[in-house]
Amino acid sequence: MIVALEEAKYKLEQMTEDLVELGAALRIEDLKRQVEEMESKTMAPDFWNNAENSSKVLQAIKTTKTKIEDYEKLCARQEDAIALAEMAIEENDESCVEEVEAELAAIVAEEERQRIGLLLSGEYDRNNAIVSIHPGAGGTEAQDWAQMLYRMITRWAEAHDYKVKLLDWLDGDGAGIKSASVMIEGENAYGMLKSENGVHRLVRVSPFDAAGRRQTSFSSIEVMPEFDEVDNVEIRDEDIEVTAHRSSGAGGQHINKTDSAIRILHKPTGIVVGCQTERSQLQNKETAMKMLKSKLMEIKLREHYDKIEDIKGNKVNIEWGSQIRSYVFMPYTLVKDTRTGFEMTDVNRVMDGDIDGFINAYLKMNAK
Repeated sequence: MIVALEEAKYKLEQMTEDLVELGAALRIEDLKRQVEEMESKTMAPDFWNNAENSSKVLQAIKTTKTKIEDYEKLCARQEDAIALAEMAIEENDESCVEEVEAELAAIVAEEERQRIGLLLSGEYDRNNAIVSIHPGAGGTEAQDWAQMLYRMITRWAEAHDYKVKLLDWLDGDGAGIKSASVMIEGENAYGMLKSENGVHRLVRVSPFDAAGRRQTSFSSIEVMPEFDEVDNVEIRDEDIEVTAHRSSGAGGQHINKTDSAIRILHKPTGIVVGCQTERSQLQNKETAMKMLKSKLMEIKLREHYDKIEDIKGNKVNIEWGSQIRSYVFMPYTLVKDTRTGFEMTDVNRVMDGDIDGFINAYLKMNAK
């Protein structure tokens, strides 16, 4: 067992060079100077006159400080783990093996997390994410698959301390969902989850098929950033159709069961958005309009349109044949990303939200 401690201590010491390299990549000293500069701005007499600007500066200070603190905590944790290993070796204390190895694994994981964060350099990567899930053709089987994907995404978000806010939910016919939308709130939510945007393919023996035949189903996950500047997007009243309906689904007792849920159809594009979790019909409409504007902004940027008005419905149709990932439950178990080649054989772990490997592989591929 002392050999295990020696090995763990060696691996911890080897990480010193990696941490120095990480600190240089994060530009920790530059970040500290930035904090000082931003904090000096808050001392200006007119700083609070512009509420929007002051809020942005304070948020930037908080975000930058967190990045610095996370790095410094990681370095301190590595030093403490080395000291613990040395003490255990010196005292021939085999009871510390499990603790030292657990610390090593946690430090390696945190170093990887911070290094992956360096790959999130997109303009909107730091933003919250709006995630919508829709089943493809296939009735109950596809609708059940859509709900499984909803659970996978929300499990991942909760495991990473993101706030999950249900925006809209439409029950399926007997099982699953016809659609669902959630807001994932927290730093880099969009940057991390953009890898999930696309069509997901399921192969399994359907629990809804009495003959026990193998079925293939498709559902799409749509991920877009929450934009701050959506107020600049103009939508004409005659271009939308607003309908009210009774809320349903995963919200349980927190869902308002009156006809306050709102669904908005954008006629020029065929985009449909909805919200049912706010307290009033007016609030639901405001949130749904913000989602619609964010969707139009995302399409405009992705398709390089000059104006929102140029977007037409044929540009936003889902292509069900172009899956980004396959999930096979039968006759073997395998989840494979068709873009990166990354795969996992433990499909249940993936469905429980363990998608970090897929996210990291996607970010690394796009950083090349």
